[in-house]
Amino acid sequence: MGNTIVVIGAQWGDEGKGKIVDLLAEQVQAVVRFQGGHNAGHTLVIDGEETILHLVPSGILHKGVRCFIGNGVVLSPRALLDEINMLERKGIPAQDKLHVSEGCVLLLPHHILLDHAREQARGAAAIGTTGRGIGPAYEDKVARRALRLCDLADRDAFADKLKETLDLHNFMLKNYYRSDTADYAQTLDEILGLAEQISPMAADVTGMLYEIRQSGGNILFEGAQGTLLDVDHGTYPFVTSSNTTTGSAATGSGVAPGNFDYVLGITKAYTTRVGSGPFPTELTGTDGALLREKGQEFGATTGRPRRCGWFDAVASKRSVQLNGLSGICITKLDVLDGLDRVKICSGYRVNGKTRTVPVAGEMEHCEPVYEEMPGWQDVTRGMTDFSALPANARAYLKRIEDLCEAPIAMVSTGPDRSETIMMENPLVQSITN
Repeated sequence: MGNTIVVIGAQWGDEGKGKIVDLLAEQVQAVVRFQGGHNAGHTLVIDGEETILHLVPSGILHKGVRCFIGNGVVLSPRALLDEINMLERKGIPAQDKLHVSEGCVLLLPHHILLDHAREQARGAAAIGTTGRGIGPAYEDKVARRALRLCDLADRDAFADKLKETLDLHNFMLKNYYRSDTADYAQTLDEILGLAEQISPMAADVTGMLYEIRQSGGNILFEGAQGTLLDVDHGTYPFVTSSNTTTGSAATGSGVAPGNFDYVLGITKAYTTRVGSGPFPTELTGTDGALLREKGQEFGATTGRPRRCGWFDAVASKRSVQLNGLSGICITKLDVLDGLDRVKICSGYRVNGKTRTVPVAGEMEHCEPVYEEMPGWQDVTRGMTDFSALPANARAYLKRIEDLCEAPIAMVSTGPDRSETIMMENPLVQSITN
């Protein structure tokens, strides 16, 4: 029986999951994306060469690793093919290695039009979506009117279903949002044209993953976004439109929850967030600008500057609880090099009371309670031995570990695959557990 590991973002996304998935993919036979869409941006750096992925799982760069897109993903046919073409120009046979669930909801042009129209209508109250149609696509799924990859097998039935859903959405776009509408004939021709390239990748992902595990293959499940953007447990309504926590790995792939052996949560050594919404530890002055500049905190998908702040142990501890984290990976430790002092938020003060757990609907009113620790002047960039880290850096990591109540399994000290400290190999650990 093979082993499984789920890799989850433990903050507001952008934690560096792509690098860690790519690193661990050397030990697995399959990597699975199970939620989100092409709003995700996973950046891989191998020998100095950067590759940015949005839909294709981060294991695609490894020979012998099969990649799967599960039913929980909303799939833009155009975005997927553009990404495959980018990879194949680099000599990576992406199409041959990729299997896409027949149950994937198709993200179509009218979803993007709706996304933009809604954000514009909200004005100052805009959520800050990527504008890629993710929310409207998930809405169609829940409303049971979505078009799925399997629908492309019957072109006449697909055409009828598309007309029905477009009539509804175009009515809203024209009469409520006073916005541009989607052309039915153009949309139909475009998607049916793309279907010829996508349909050969359609597969029974659930069945294939079951067989891989039964035959002794290791499987890695790759989350997109982060726990605090979960539609149920995040900072609602400033969240994404899918469940970003461990439970979604089961529903978004068809693999039973009891078959997950290890859950690894990825978190930066500080905190970032893109878009609107509460962010208790946000730094709006020079400290925040310094973190943004040193960490190159700009979205891989949109290029938007990320909001930066000190490490939030209250929110991270809740991520540990929600996901059942077996271990934590701390990324971008090197960004804190050279700071005279570093801070960790260990509590929230709300209405004169201090809390150590977040409360739904109150995070925007929270004042962070900080613990201040001495920084370090030595360079940690590229270190691969925990004992070689500066004493103050080790103390900082130990305090994070204590406050979050989960062991630190890995530390990333740079963007390259090799710039990693591994105190515990999650896949080996899952075997001994």
